[in-house]
Amino acid sequence: MLKKLRRKQKNDQRKIAAERISILFKLADEAAICKNLKDADHYINEARKIAMKFNMRIPKGYRGRFCKYCYRYLLPSTTSRVRINSQQHRVEVKCLECNRVIFYPFIREIKERGKK
Repeated sequence: MLKKLRRKQKNDQRKIAAERISILFKLADEAAICKNLKDADHYINEARKIAMKFNMRIPKGYRGRFCKYCYRYLLPSTTSRVRINSQQHRVEVKCLECNRVIFYPFIREIKERGKK
């Protein structure tokens, strides 16, 4: 009986943590739009800490918004450069803080184009 109660409490905590992560990413977006990148980086760092504390993954929609090496908020043309490499079928995002390049493949789009 105690294990079920503990499991339920843990699931409730994880739901709250997921909500907090999404709120922090929304705050980071708003701060970055207002050109306050220091606050945006802080919000992302807090979201990462919450995810690590509760052993959760950051949702896919949010993972591409920060550099996975230096954890800076990636705002195109301000803190990052975005290029499309059509020969290798990928999007290349270069972080201007650590100068590393992150690759996102777009194979799915090519497959959908071939089906039409």
